[in-house]
Amino acid sequence: MAQHDLPELIYIYDAYCGWCYGMSPVIVQAQANFADEVAVNVLSGGMLAGEQAEPISEGWEYIQTAMPQVERATGVHFGEAYRQLGEQGTHWQDSAVPARALYVFRQLDEWQRVAQFAHDIQLALFRDGLDLNQAATYEALLPGYGIHAAMFRHLFDQPDTAAAVRQEFEAVRRIGIQGFPTVVLRVGSQGYVLARGFQPYDVFAAGLTQALAQAREE
Repeated sequence: MAQHDLPELIYIYDAYCGWCYGMSPVIVQAQANFADEVAVNVLSGGMLAGEQAEPISEGWEYIQTAMPQVERATGVHFGEAYRQLGEQGTHWQDSAVPARALYVFRQLDEWQRVAQFAHDIQLALFRDGLDLNQAATYEALLPGYGIHAAMFRHLFDQPDTAAAVRQEFEAVRRIGIQGFPTVVLRVGSQGYVLARGFQPYDVFAAGLTQALAQAREE
């Protein structure tokens, strides 16, 4: 089947969401293992966009408490550079900027690798402590995908891209997403919520297999 004919696995995440950082490798693995059964898409939820954008110092006390829990549950690692970013406290967190990068990547990548790119954005922040407000952070990720930085930057800077991201945030709100990560399987007009929060791969894969089987029976 062509990708556009397959059921769609929609991963709703935010670049600044620590539990999403743990869930993204699960989605990447599922995309590889279910490549003939689902098409994977990633939507940005806008957790820290608009009035919710804030310096990292605002949530750092909670983040410090949550990091060990996320590491134990998911196996991801928060790097020393990110911890230093939190201790400094001035880094500005605005979900709209990485969401623009992800939106542009979806327009330019013909190989459906958006889940890996979403995780690469999080590695840049949570492992390497890089600034997600800078286009150069995303451009450094592009050579591995064969995407030209000049084209990426052109689209990244377009007002239409910022407007499309605002519409994406609004669409996520309209379908009633309460938190991140959330994963939905869409088959035709039917939607199946597969995960609210992190799930280990084996649990997630079993749920996806069951949902696909149920969809085929309906």
